[in-house]
Amino acid sequence: MAAPRPQPARLSGIMVPAPIQDLEALRALTALFKEQRNRETAPRTIFQRVLDILKRSSHAVELACRDPTQVEHLASSLQLITECFRCLRNACIECSVNQNSIRNLDTIGVAVDLILLFRELRVEQDALLTAFRCGLQFLGNIASRNEDSQSIVWVHAFPELFMSCLNHPDKKIVAYCSMILFTSLNPERMKELEENLNIAINVIEAHQKQPESEWPFLIITDHFLKNPELVRAMYAKLSHQERVTLLDLMIAKLVNDEQLTKDEIAVFLHHAELIAGSFVDQCRSVLKLTAEQHAGDEEVLATIRLLDVLCEMTANTELLGYLQVFPGLLEGVIDLLRMIHVTGNDTTNIFSTSGCVRAEGDVSNMAEGFKSHLIRLIGNLCYKNKDNQDKVNELDGIPLILDSCSIDDSNPFLTQWVVYAIRNLTEDNSQNQDLIAKLEDQGLADASLLKKMGFEVEKRGEKLILKSTRDPPPRD
Repeated sequence: MAAPRPQPARLSGIMVPAPIQDLEALRALTALFKEQRNRETAPRTIFQRVLDILKRSSHAVELACRDPTQVEHLASSLQLITECFRCLRNACIECSVNQNSIRNLDTIGVAVDLILLFRELRVEQDALLTAFRCGLQFLGNIASRNEDSQSIVWVHAFPELFMSCLNHPDKKIVAYCSMILFTSLNPERMKELEENLNIAINVIEAHQKQPESEWPFLIITDHFLKNPELVRAMYAKLSHQERVTLLDLMIAKLVNDEQLTKDEIAVFLHHAELIAGSFVDQCRSVLKLTAEQHAGDEEVLATIRLLDVLCEMTANTELLGYLQVFPGLLEGVIDLLRMIHVTGNDTTNIFSTSGCVRAEGDVSNMAEGFKSHLIRLIGNLCYKNKDNQDKVNELDGIPLILDSCSIDDSNPFLTQWVVYAIRNLTEDNSQNQDLIAKLEDQGLADASLLKKMGFEVEKRGEKLILKSTRDPPPRD
């Protein structure tokens, strides 16, 4: 005769199957904890019993780690482990009381140890992956909006769990691990991250592989980019592709509709030092593109992206002043513009001007827009800055900029940026205005281009005057 089925136990007035060790009972609890009222009334003893099941089931995983032949016998244990994690995960949703109760039982330490064992097994079983994912989700939920839990998670998980999971081949495991890292990070823990740069680099790699995943993106934008010391240390160790990924996110932050706060400006001034210094040191690497074998050079692509960042930084008035006086930056940009201009004219290469405009969106090389951005940067650096206006004149930069203006499908909006740069070079600068007037008289400056800029050259006796054709502002 079969043994009588035990009577259901009560969870604060709600009927649940008993005993709880049964897989069906765990599944029932998991379902019950989807309701907020059930989470809020759960007794602490429930979590102790779930933890007991988790500990007992973890022994099978430990055995499989010591003896790989035991992996095939893990099925029932993995089912229980998965349901334990699901149950605890659901219990923690928006319920600090349960988060605290579960944390105080040292469940976090047990969970982290078990997850590390999962990584050690290195088998591609669906059941194992599911248990792995649910364990990480539990850690994310117990740490959510709970500083005490975040501290305990960090103590147990850093650095080994992050090192093990951020480069896992399963996308969901990477995403859930990133969620835990994002939730746990604070300014103090960022200092520990500086001493474990491989974790930070793994986050960059994760974003590179999964740009659609929000957690690596948020770690970089909301934590990394607020820490200039980490960015500088990390940048030195990143591959060129990873640098491009980081620089793209820096650009995204700069062009965001929301203006940088006062604190963010202070941080970005440090970033500006790194970006400008790196560009000055590496800008000539772009000349490698003149050789066909370097057409896909990753170092060059990173250098081009540095220029893109500088263009956006100098478009911010709070950052502009610092970069206008950065040693060697303006000189380096003019020097590079001259070299690619001469190289493009002397031989047919990636910097040569095309005589016709291609269909919109047809991008044939990584240097697209490079000359435009050099001229844009010169224009920005000369904005309301007479020292830089004069410096461009001294370096024979004005004829160079005017000579760069032509139809060039590799440099969209080139003419517009030339117009912009010349306006900034001539604003309240009679010496530069006189030079352009003489160039036009000698046939070295296109009169139609000057007209686009809002200027025309007028001869008064023996003197040439660069005159504005724009209407004066109305008087009050």
